[in-house]
Amino acid sequence: MNKPQKEFLTHLELDRHYSKKTVDSYSRDIDKFFKFLAKEGILMDEVDIKVIRNFLTAELEAGVSKRSCKRRLCALKHFYQYLVERGYVKENYFIFVASPKTDKKYPHALYKEQIDAIFKACAERTDFLAKRDNAILYTLYYTGIRAAELVGLKMQDLNLKRRTMMIHGKGNKERIVPFTEECRKAIETYLEDTRDILLSRALIPTPALFLNDKGKPLTTRGLEYILDNIEKKTGAFIGLHPHILRHSFATHLLDAGADLRVIQELLGHESLNSTQVYTHVSEETMQEIYSATFPRAHKK
Repeated sequence: MNKPQKEFLTHLELDRHYSKKTVDSYSRDIDKFFKFLAKEGILMDEVDIKVIRNFLTAELEAGVSKRSCKRRLCALKHFYQYLVERGYVKENYFIFVASPKTDKKYPHALYKEQIDAIFKACAERTDFLAKRDNAILYTLYYTGIRAAELVGLKMQDLNLKRRTMMIHGKGNKERIVPFTEECRKAIETYLEDTRDILLSRALIPTPALFLNDKGKPLTTRGLEYILDNIEKKTGAFIGLHPHILRHSFATHLLDAGADLRVIQELLGHESLNSTQVYTHVSEETMQEIYSATFPRAHKK
C-alpha cells in the first residue's frame, strides 16, 4: 500500500468517521485498480478517461457485476478527488466517466403472516437461547435497525420505560427509535432470564445488550449465524436475514399509511431517495386497494 492510499484510508476513518467495513471496502477497490495500473505499466498520475474505461471493460469481461463496478468507480472517484486536493495528481478523470447502468433491485419483504409464524415458532422453543433469539427477532422487526446497529446496542442505549432505543448509525449519527410493548416484553424476558447467565460465562463483563453463547458481544456474522439457527430450530425456512426484517418493517409501515419521511427518520436514511425504494415493494397492496375500491375493477 502506497503513502497516498494510506493517508486516504486514515482520512476516511479518522476525519470522515467511516466504519471499518467501509474503509476495508475502499481499500480493496483501490488495490484492484492499482493492480490493473501495474499490469498496464501506468503510473497513478497518468490515469485518464481511456485508462478508466479500459479498467471498467476488463472488470466486466472478468465477470464482475455492474453493481460492483459502479461501487468501485464511486470509491475511486472519491480517492482521486482526495489525491487532487492533496496535490498528488492534477486531474480527477473519474468524474467524467459514467457508471454502468444497473437494474434496480427492490428489497424483498416478508408477509405479515410469515412474521407472525416465525415469532410463534420461536416462542414455542424451550432451549436456553430461545428468549435471547426471540428478543433479537422482535428488536430487528419492530425497530427496523441494521445488523451493525443491533450488535452495537449497549444496555445504556435502552429505555424500557419509554420504549425507545438510542441507535448509533452510519457516520456516528444518532437517532432515537421507538418499539412496541411486545418488543419491550421480549427484551425484558431476555434480560431477566438469559443475559446474566450469558454474562457470567465471559471473563470480562460487557455493556453490550445482546450476547453470544460465550457471553461476548455479538458480531454481524454471529447475528447471521443466530438467524440461520432460528430457522433450523423452528423449521420455518423463510430466508431469515437482518435486512429482510428491516425491509419488512419499512414496507409494513408504508402499507399501514405511515409518512415516508417518518420511515426515513426511523431507518436512519440520510436521503429520502433511499427510503422511496419501499414504495415499489407495496405495489401488491396498492393493487389490492385499487381492486377493492374502484367500481369498475370488479368483474361481474
